[in-house]
Amino acid sequence: MVRKILKFGEPILEQKADPVTEFDTPELHELIAEMWETMYAAKGVGLAAPQIGLSKRISVIDISVGEDESKKIVIINPEVTSSEGKQTGEEGCLSIPGFREPVTRANKVTVHAHTEKGEQIELTGEELLARALLHEIDHLNGILFINHLSTLKRDIIRRKIKKLQKAGEWD
Repeated sequence: MVRKILKFGEPILEQKADPVTEFDTPELHELIAEMWETMYAAKGVGLAAPQIGLSKRISVIDISVGEDESKKIVIINPEVTSSEGKQTGEEGCLSIPGFREPVTRANKVTVHAHTEKGEQIELTGEELLARALLHEIDHLNGILFINHLSTLKRDIIRRKIKKLQKAGEWD
């Protein structure tokens, strides 16, 4: 089932998500399947549970956008354990459609997380995967990519979104 992706302005998007405490349940597997379906339907490379209205520390990532099954990653309760280097690249977000801006992030990150079965994993990602991991973990911490922009750029985007909301074009 494709879920509705919440857009900027929904309070849950700016709140820290709750840790997952029960793993390998039918409900968790179903939720993750729905997250994959929702993300692919929206043509995204990542989706965090708060983006579909659930305060759970779960993200799905596929930098191949469905082209390579081996690139699918599920991270639950992730924590960044190390980062190095810098990269600047254009980012967008399924919760802030129509807006893309350059964001500087680490070029390489290592993340400790759990799988849907509860197994502990450690992932290291570089370049696009590092960016996707950091973007999705930010979502779980209530941080949106526009929080990494200058105050001026962030305010411009917020004003444009307010105009879209007033025109009824942001729902």
